[in-house]
Amino acid sequence: MTPKILFQSDTVLVIDKPAGLAVHRGPRGGPSLEDDLPALQQGKRHLPQPAHRLDQDTAGCLVLGRTKPAMAELGGFFARGEARKTYWAVLGGAVPGEDGRVDAALLKTSTAKAGWRMVVDAKGQAASTLWRVLGRGAGMSWVEFQPLTGRTHQLRAHAAHLGHPILGDARYGGGEGAMQLLARRIVLPGGIDVTAPVPAHMLRAIRACGG
Repeated sequence: MTPKILFQSDTVLVIDKPAGLAVHRGPRGGPSLEDDLPALQQGKRHLPQPAHRLDQDTAGCLVLGRTKPAMAELGGFFARGEARKTYWAVLGGAVPGEDGRVDAALLKTSTAKAGWRMVVDAKGQAASTLWRVLGRGAGMSWVEFQPLTGRTHQLRAHAAHLGHPILGDARYGGGEGAMQLLARRIVLPGGIDVTAPVPAHMLRAIRACGG
């Protein structure tokens, strides 16, 4: 099924990417957003292309450029930190406090047994994330994240660094099941402000936290 379009202009699309859908084709094959690009082309000369990254298991707002000039402009927004991203996540346990900031550099590491992951390491790339608690439930915390940098797996690694991994994020200690992470909102220069709906697999946990 082609992802739902949340915003459309002559140069930009914002889609609601389902959790579990890879943005790019991987070496092992399987469905990806690339399969849906012709349906999202809608008569344009070029296929729309993602302007930023979103993990396969993360749901929500994904920005695509519909023209080459738009891709260049969007790339500049993300590179300069002018794209404001807000995420919702449900974390395991009771996060202490109401809000805060994580400043923890991230380094990619890999082992034959566990594969690759990002770890907090001073030798890595600087990474900063703002967070605030939106609600609490039995053994869970519903949290809003605002990444100030765009490192790979940044929110997942920073949540684990807080001692409260994202539920369903097995790679970082959050257990099995669907990952409870949503790219909730994206704000771009020029007045683009888009919010994604809460996916079905996150509704129960968010409601349990008072949402």
